[in-house]
Amino acid sequence: MKFHMISGGPKPVAPFSHAVETDGFVFVTGQMPDTPQTPGVLPEGIVAQTKAVMENLKVVLAGLDLGLEHVVMTRIYLTRFREDYAAMNETYRTYFPPDRLPARTCVGVTGLAYDALIEIDLVCRRP
Repeated sequence: MKFHMISGGPKPVAPFSHAVETDGFVFVTGQMPDTPQTPGVLPEGIVAQTKAVMENLKVVLAGLDLGLEHVVMTRIYLTRFREDYAAMNETYRTYFPPDRLPARTCVGVTGLAYDALIEIDLVCRRP
């Protein structure tokens, strides 16, 4: 197994690696909607937070020489599931081509760090 910390990536708020790689799969830690430049500061609204999370995931993947085209599974956590699901979906779908959508789970949760509205983790397959 390889444990990865990405230089310039989002700063972990707890003891974990940005990603762990084993047997050709890469498991990327859930990302929050803050930026490395503004840790703990969140943009307002689900659309802006979804974009921020996806951009953080892209930074981690780029540090591993991977991209969103390598994603096979995502898990999405929403604190306001009913209110934010549709808008999150519209934003999320812009990051993947319609014919290459990864498998996905989306669940409602009671709370996330920094009172974020969303967190996303993912699994990739190395080519």
